[in-house]
Amino acid sequence: MKIKIHFIAPYESMLFIIKECIPLYPELEISYSVGDLAKGAEIAALEEKKGADIIISRGGTAKLIKKNVSIPVIDMHLSGYDMIRSLTLASHFADKTAIVGFPSITSGAQAIIDLLDLPLKVFTINSSDEVAPLLLKLKNLNFRQIAGDVITLETANAFGLKGFLIQSGKETIIKSIEDAKLIYGYLHHHHKINHILEQFTLNSNRNILILDENNDIIYEYLTDFNENLISEEQLSLLNAELSLRRDTVVKNFVLDDCIIAMTGFYHTTDDTHYKIYILKKSELSLMEQPGVTVHTNPMNMPLAASSPAIRLVLNQMMSFYRKNDPILIIGEKGTGKNFLSSYIHYESADERLLLTIDFKQFKLEDIHFDALSNVGTIKMKNIDNIQDDEKGIQLIKECLNRKIHLFVITEDPSASSIYEKIHMNKISMPTLAERQEDIQPLVQYFLADYHETMGTTAVKISQDALIRLQEDTRSANIDDLKNIIKQTALIEKDYVIQANTIEKILSHTQSEASQISLNGTLKEIEKNIIKLVLSEENNNQSRAAERLGINRATLWRKLKE
Repeated sequence: MKIKIHFIAPYESMLFIIKECIPLYPELEISYSVGDLAKGAEIAALEEKKGADIIISRGGTAKLIKKNVSIPVIDMHLSGYDMIRSLTLASHFADKTAIVGFPSITSGAQAIIDLLDLPLKVFTINSSDEVAPLLLKLKNLNFRQIAGDVITLETANAFGLKGFLIQSGKETIIKSIEDAKLIYGYLHHHHKINHILEQFTLNSNRNILILDENNDIIYEYLTDFNENLISEEQLSLLNAELSLRRDTVVKNFVLDDCIIAMTGFYHTTDDTHYKIYILKKSELSLMEQPGVTVHTNPMNMPLAASSPAIRLVLNQMMSFYRKNDPILIIGEKGTGKNFLSSYIHYESADERLLLTIDFKQFKLEDIHFDALSNVGTIKMKNIDNIQDDEKGIQLIKECLNRKIHLFVITEDPSASSIYEKIHMNKISMPTLAERQEDIQPLVQYFLADYHETMGTTAVKISQDALIRLQEDTRSANIDDLKNIIKQTALIEKDYVIQANTIEKILSHTQSEASQISLNGTLKEIEKNIIKLVLSEENNNQSRAAERLGINRATLWRKLKE
């Protein structure tokens, strides 16, 4: 393919020399047009769209063109022959003469004038806007002839001065063509190398995003997606973390029916910073199975760890987690087993996914280990529902071999023989009664949450109310405490919860509990409990089912029985 070169001559007479040079380069596709300054820049932009590889022009026109196109622009500097020829002609006139032009014209003029002792003065401009004021000044200084480029010639004539055009000769045209060939060859070589590297990169990475310093996407190559599925909020969080750490960042997102693993890199070139993201798509498969929950959003609830009991548990769990030892968490309902295991995962900065597998619903034979490639931590619940102990043990061992952290959560460690057949580090969760120091921070968090989500007034609890609460919640769990604070916050009109408000709620709760008659069949007692919980949750079936540890369908069926 021939190199496409387009000349933009700032004056008409240059075309004759260009046409004379074209036959010397049959291997090139050379075209030409006439246009000075803005007109030349307009033509250049059009020629770039038509497929020109290189533009050749001169002086101020070339300078302006460079700002308007992205392809190389050759500025044909006047040769020594051009300058000697033009300056010698200009010096033959008796009138006082000045040379006015851009640096490409005047840079060598002064040396030639000094060398040949010519009666000429040189004045350099950097913008076409400087021409008129300068020529007016020169006219007042009795200069009568001005030599320069097209804009200088036209302005001089307009002011009644004699204009003399400094023209480019054949050797200058030829040199500009040779320069164009050299630059094109250099760029073409690097383009080929860049193309090879790009193809190599894209073959290894099917989805790439590159962002500039303003976090605008400047390059996007996506083969697994029709569009960029990462939200602005998710991308903003990634950008902030990458800018802060200046190191590799890995995040996993679950979007629609797939997992997107994003690896971010921070790259600096010529003092310009870029963020590069590699996206890998994995089908959910395992995650679509009943009983499997994918946790993608870090928890926003802080850990209440003022008590020695919970601090001891936290330190033990963190130590076992870092060693990748399986952890058996034993504790009553509502003691925070789920919360603490999730907290450990996120606190350890494991960028992989956190899963919960509930073996009440999940069938062990449906598991595909390849689907666990992006998983960092698994919480296993109701492991006693696994019928085949050997398969359960095989699953645990396979997860550990894949460096997946395991939490096995149970209320009754005697419910399954798997616990005895494979070594697990047992952790017993302390009850709320053993965490009296944590009640105040828990209450404070619940109040802040209800204030934000439900618009409640109270934002603090008085010391008397806190003591009353601690006395009556010794047999309660964290869920019970949360429900008590919710009811209290809904009726408290002051900013600080008082002891009498707490007393009212505790009395009401005890009264409701005493309303449950233990007379009747097991189904009738169960139904009464469900109705009571529904009443406490304002007939919200989803929240009631969650408190009871059943799904909505089961709750509905039990009410209808």
